Amino acid sequence: MAVWNNPTVVGTEKRATGLLNEFKTFILRGNVVDLAVGIVIGAAFGAVVSDLVKDLITPLIGIFGNFSFPDLFFTVNGSKFLIGEFINAVISFIILALVIFFFVVKPVNALTARMKPKAAPVAPTTRECPFCLSTIPIKATRCAYCTSQVPQAEEPAPATRT
Repeated sequence: MAVWNNPTVVGTEKRATGLLNEFKTFILRGNVVDLAVGIVIGAAFGAVVSDLVKDLITPLIGIFGNFSFPDLFFTVNGSKFLIGEFINAVISFIILALVIFFFVVKPVNALTARMKPKAAPVAPTTRECPFCLSTIPIKATRCAYCTSQVPQAEEPAPATRT
């Protein structure tokens, strides 16, 4: 019974149970589950868009040129380059990017812009000299350009939060 007294084996069950509990806590976190669902839905949506492009859009484009996109290819030294399949993939990517941009990115940007606190107006730091119309610091009593004495500037009222 030397195996049961081995310090490596003793406590293995407790360590394994702790590790499994920690893994279960990690997996059942909300953001991990949401991410997994998003990836699965994204993959399914990507497949739908690819089939839409392959089965409907590229045949419609091919009508005007009297050709079929999937059949477009050229050969160089026995190597076959499938240009039509690449065009299908590019069109699928563009449609998918447009959908993500208009239905995910734009609404999220609008929501974050709405939730962003409005910046307080910044008090001016310069003003114009009434004699030479040069820009001078707001606290200046004499113009640096025409050396005229300028009247004291009125201090702007502090901005109030509404």
